[in-house]
Amino acid sequence: MNSDQIKLGVERTPNRSLLYALGYTDEELSRPLVGVVCSYNEIVPGHMHLDKIAEAVKAGVRAAGGTPVMFPAIAVCDGIAMGHVGMKYSLVTRDLIADSTEAMVMAHQFDGLVMIPNCDKNVPGLLMAAARLNIPTIFCSGGPMLAGRLQDGTRTCLSHMFEAVGAYKAGAIDEATVADYTENACPSCGSCSGMYTANSMNCLTEAIGMALSGNGTVPAPLSARIRLAKKAGMQIMTLIERNIRPRDIMTEAAFHNAEAVDMALGCSTNTMLHLPAIAHEAGVEISLDMSNEISKRTPNLCHLAPAGNTYMEDLDRAGGVYAVMKELTKKGLLDTTVMTVTGKTFGENLAAVVNRDESVIRPIDNPYSQSGGIAVLKGNLAPDGCVVKQAAVAPEMMVHEGPARVFDSEDDAIAAIYKGAIKAGDVVVIRYEGPKGGPGMREMLNPTSAICGMGLGESVALITDGRFSGATRGASIGHVSPEAASGGPIALVKEGDIIAIDITACSITLKVDETELAARRAAWVAPEPRVKTGYLARYAKLVSSADKGAILTV
Repeated sequence: MNSDQIKLGVERTPNRSLLYALGYTDEELSRPLVGVVCSYNEIVPGHMHLDKIAEAVKAGVRAAGGTPVMFPAIAVCDGIAMGHVGMKYSLVTRDLIADSTEAMVMAHQFDGLVMIPNCDKNVPGLLMAAARLNIPTIFCSGGPMLAGRLQDGTRTCLSHMFEAVGAYKAGAIDEATVADYTENACPSCGSCSGMYTANSMNCLTEAIGMALSGNGTVPAPLSARIRLAKKAGMQIMTLIERNIRPRDIMTEAAFHNAEAVDMALGCSTNTMLHLPAIAHEAGVEISLDMSNEISKRTPNLCHLAPAGNTYMEDLDRAGGVYAVMKELTKKGLLDTTVMTVTGKTFGENLAAVVNRDESVIRPIDNPYSQSGGIAVLKGNLAPDGCVVKQAAVAPEMMVHEGPARVFDSEDDAIAAIYKGAIKAGDVVVIRYEGPKGGPGMREMLNPTSAICGMGLGESVALITDGRFSGATRGASIGHVSPEAASGGPIALVKEGDIIAIDITACSITLKVDETELAARRAAWVAPEPRVKTGYLARYAKLVSSADKGAILTV
């Protein structure tokens, strides 16, 4: 066992004495040491209950003959961090989480790991750590929040809350209605209730084979979540006994499976950052072009909020991620030979699964669309690609052409939107918010929600080298690569330039003569870094472009 490095032999008696200091008995130390990586904290609603999940996991580990040892991982609440400097620190925590988990595991030589994440960067950060460390690992997330209910009984969620601000600014609703949303949009612990980034990534832990069925969808407040945690704690002992490791599971085929499920579910565009980064740690390379090919052949089967009016609890009731996967197998769209943390293949896991509600998970022969929920666009404005959640775009905005309204920061853009300076037909361009330029690639739910809340969601597009929340809907196109800070074409756009977007054709074009663009390129001067000290400054120097997953280069 790995833990023999700190437990056995005269040479390790100093180490052992410190384990005695922790209160461990010889009986406990004779068993495998299982690291329980718990992301509990008191500032993130998705994490406020993870101490209870950790206790259940630990009970499962003990029941199956292991010794659980808990240590923490950090997590940021993107909703609380939204709209101010805090959002610059969201994406960057993904790598902090991976690095700090690596440090703890290597320093203390655990035999297996149970990862307990829940929110946006916390899940991919721990998946990256699992792939990098490659010791037996299973995921047990905290689960989604229940949908909210307004005073009139209407179901709601966080994305509606953000859009309510735009509606209030436009005079469409009053303060009492805003208060109704504020008090009722987020009614419980758990990751926010739509198919936002946290729930997208928790669902994909199942699709990639690293979690038990239900991990992505069983609501956080239900006792079923505690039972699932106990089962995960028991199952890690099987993985240790059989020496099944993350890289045995997270193969190239597994990532293609995850991308197909991503497209069928209509996941957050942030998955297009996280899956390549996780794959990179597993020694697998996936590209945006490959994602587009998978999207073209994978039907979109679900319209959860913000794309529709169903929520994670509805998906769970309908059969969850496995029911979506079962639909995809009917057209041969998944590799069912992939190994999973159950110790069985997907073919075995899915054998008895049924779709229990075809209004939530559409049958494969009756999809919302024949292509997936995400599209990758390319053109002279984004030579290396950009992404859009096409499942959440109004039909009339799938093809759009209009004048650029150019802003060099999110703050300038949101001020203009709130002042009513953006009109129907405009294409809002927000640049210098990419991984390097931000730095940190801020998530921009405020401007997209303001546009929708002000009634412009069917007539205004937004393009950025930053990124969007999974709660974003509308023609919101992010991850433009290369980014402005690296001299990408988005840096050359001027006010009033015509931009043509064709999501159906996966194209985005800046309609400016190449001679004029060459002149602008020659005159362009790289701006001074916005942050020159601390972690963000180091991050900006090391981070790759968004199309490569915004990974840190060595």
